[in-house]
Order: sequence, then C-alpha cells, then structure tokens
Amino acid sequence: MRTIGWLLILVCATSPPGWAQGPADSDATTAIRALEHEWVEAQSHNDNGALDLIFDNALVYIEYGRLVSKGDYLLRVRSAKPQLQQIVMEPLTVRTFGDTVIVIGSYRETSVKDGKPLLMRWRFVDTWVYDQGRWMLVAAGAAPLLK
Repeated sequence: MRTIGWLLILVCATSPPGWAQGPADSDATTAIRALEHEWVEAQSHNDNGALDLIFDNALVYIEYGRLVSKGDYLLRVRSAKPQLQQIVMEPLTVRTFGDTVIVIGSYRETSVKDGKPLLMRWRFVDTWVYDQGRWMLVAAGAAPLLK
C-alpha cells in the first residue's frame, strides 16, 4: 500500500503540467476575448464605468510613446465629445501563462475629426492578470500602423 502511495506521488510529480492546464487555458482565452470586446464596446460608447471595472488601478497604458495612467485614460474618455465611432477588432492572438495572459492584435478605428471621417489601424499588446477572482488589464500599448 505504501509503495502505491509513493508511486502515485512520483507519477503526479513527473507529469507535465501542461496536461492539467488545457481546459483552464481555454477558459482564460474565452474570458479574455470577451473582455477585449467589452473594452471596445465601452470605448466606443464613452462608458467609463465599464472601463473602470476592466482596468486595474495600477494600469499602465502606452500610446504614441507616452505613459498613460488609468486615471488619465478615463479622464480622456470622460471628456471626449460623443462621436460616431466604430472600432472593429481584427484577429487576436491570446497566449496564456498561468494567471497572466498576453493578447496581440490589431483593430480599425473609424471616427470623425473636424467633420471628416477618419480611419486608423492600430496594433496592440495587452497584458491581463487573474487576481482576486477576476481578470484585470494591467498593461497595454497601442501604436498606429503605418501606411
């Protein structure tokens, strides 16, 4: 009986950890894809309440080479004039590393500037961490794609 116990411990200790992570990775990927789309919807509708729930309080966002805090980002959204804006996500790559997820992707943003339609494409990298029972965006960066 004691030999079986040691054998079970040995098998568990030498099993590749990836086997047990498959379903959890799939759940994380699904959750993060949904949160990325929630972010787009909230941004499109100037919904600071939704963005506040998605962003970690210590969020660091990089845009046009500048560091932007969560407060600065939300202030910009709050003070932005409502405008017809459409953000279309393009395919995303989601990579899971335990309680951390990295998302790499791009999106198209259509807005109106000085009464004229403006189309921009962006590439981004987002970092999500699972903490206290939920996923939070802790770091993100976006840069316009050059034509």
